[in-house]
Amino acid sequence: MNAEAVEAVPDDIVQPFLIDKSGIAGRLVRLGPAVADILGRHATNPPAVQMLLAQSLALASGLAAALKFNGIFTLQVKGDGPVPMLVVDVTTGGDVRGYAQIKGDIPPFETIADRLVPALLGEGYLAFTIDQGQDMERYQGIVSLDGATLEDCVRHYFEQSDQFASAIKLAAGQDEAGNWRATALMLHRLPQEGGINQTDTEVAEEDWTRASILMRSASPAEMLDPALSAHALLYRLFHEDGVRVSDTKAMQRGCRCSRERMLMVLSSLPADDIAYLAEETGKIDVTCEFCTETQRFDPAELELGRA
Repeated sequence: MNAEAVEAVPDDIVQPFLIDKSGIAGRLVRLGPAVADILGRHATNPPAVQMLLAQSLALASGLAAALKFNGIFTLQVKGDGPVPMLVVDVTTGGDVRGYAQIKGDIPPFETIADRLVPALLGEGYLAFTIDQGQDMERYQGIVSLDGATLEDCVRHYFEQSDQFASAIKLAAGQDEAGNWRATALMLHRLPQEGGINQTDTEVAEEDWTRASILMRSASPAEMLDPALSAHALLYRLFHEDGVRVSDTKAMQRGCRCSRERMLMVLSSLPADDIAYLAEETGKIDVTCEFCTETQRFDPAELELGRA
């Protein structure tokens, strides 16, 4: 990539890239309207929770893009803090959704900005799950919530993994119009095969350290600037070592909830539970935690669903 080759790239994309000098691969996630839509559906969340959810959406999108699978990648956090659960999932097709559960008082964002994990999530764990359907074995990785930020937790996970090394930088925030944006920069490399001599190993480590430093040099303002394209940001960071981009992958807000699925779940409940849920209005309202859309059911419709 050179300066003349830089061109505008839209938001809501994952941009794969390769650093020529070292052969280190990476992903750049830029979320604009998608993350704004998701957080807008949870507009009553306090700013600190919105920030954590926005970072999680970018993180899950980057991790999912770095893996080869056909199905659903889920990032789930459980803790004993005022946000006991946070869930984000990403499909192979690029649909992303997420929500955060709140069961306690949330401190002002400015007082916990640099320690969102312990302040909001407390002690618990972060789980990554890949679900490729009933005929395929599920993969799950779990790591304790060890660190002040999501970056710290993921770094701790990959330090324990023998699959590949990873370096991640996250940024999230609101633009001048108040719309949320989120970005993830991710570098990864496969472990070296046998037969590599010490000199090659030392060079590889130096390359990895250099690429990681260059990545961390990106400021949050640069990462979130809507006027700075994905290509321009990557060129700014890695042009001295040569950086090549491949085809982008589109991302979009997408929820898999449906009236039919809700009907199936409700129809499986005992008749006494159905009567209790419909006691006040004679109807049953079901709201999806991800997209916050509500479907209303008549108890008679549930009886048909049982048939």
